[in-house]
Amino acid sequence: MRRSRKKRSARISPRSSLRADIWLMRHLQVALASLGRLIRTPLSTLMTTLVIGIALALPSGLYLLLGNVEALSGNWDGAASISLFLTQKASDEQARKLAAQLQNDPAIDQVKWVSKAEALDEFRQLSGFSGVVETLKENPLPSLLIVEPNSQHTEPAQAEALLTRLKKHREVEFAQLDLQWVKRFHAITEIAQRGIIILASLLGMSVLLIVGNTIRLEIQNRHAEIEITKLIGGTNAFIRRPFLYNGAWYGLFGGISAWLMVSISLLLLDNPVEQLAGLYQSGFQLSGINFGTLLILLGGSTLLGLAGSWIAVGRHLNEIEPS
Repeated sequence: MRRSRKKRSARISPRSSLRADIWLMRHLQVALASLGRLIRTPLSTLMTTLVIGIALALPSGLYLLLGNVEALSGNWDGAASISLFLTQKASDEQARKLAAQLQNDPAIDQVKWVSKAEALDEFRQLSGFSGVVETLKENPLPSLLIVEPNSQHTEPAQAEALLTRLKKHREVEFAQLDLQWVKRFHAITEIAQRGIIILASLLGMSVLLIVGNTIRLEIQNRHAEIEITKLIGGTNAFIRRPFLYNGAWYGLFGGISAWLMVSISLLLLDNPVEQLAGLYQSGFQLSGINFGTLLILLGGSTLLGLAGSWIAVGRHLNEIEPS
């Protein structure tokens, strides 16, 4: 019995693999034929592709812009820094040791130590009371440690937890973090993210309508061909296949054009942004679309084109019957 089952499986597997090869070859032929049909009408294909590209480039560009703004805010001095005011009894040596200890903390990116003398000199220069400062018998200002958390601890909840932990050091008398600024910034970015999602959804629906209307017009232009195909026994699945590939090609080309539009826009803005950053002694540079984001853009645009063509074909193909 076991031998007979093995013989049956051996007989079936070549047939199934052959059917799979034939299925793949048919789809490849239809895909290439659909691509050739689009290439033969370059003007209409280009216009449809550019419209889809513009619809996809807007949310993609805003998404990149938001990411660059968040990266820029991470480079601002004091964006999420914690100020640790040490006690008057803490010596410079104790402050230096505490700074070295905090520098080894994995949650902290950088620690800047401002000694008592440096704090007094800065106060003398900025306050305008240099004459009064000279009359002081001793320095009333404490040492200061400016702690900058790393990128994983700039969220309000994480920054507040780090602040609570730093307060426990016996050399620290007072710790300060501008949580209101951090919370406001993250609230703004969250609103921007949701706005981009809403805009991307609306423009995604517009891509569906664009592709659907284009496929509908193509179905009408090939009305007689579809009737003849049905008369000779062609199924709806067979007739639907080239239109679905048309929609997928439209979506893919639209995603590529959106990527080109965003990349060219960033290239044009790169030099002015670099010059502006140089005026503020910053090495900030605009970041473009990475490989993962590009795959999501192309995959999403292709799926949108496929969905738009599926809706259009499903609605209008059943209305065509041979008379």
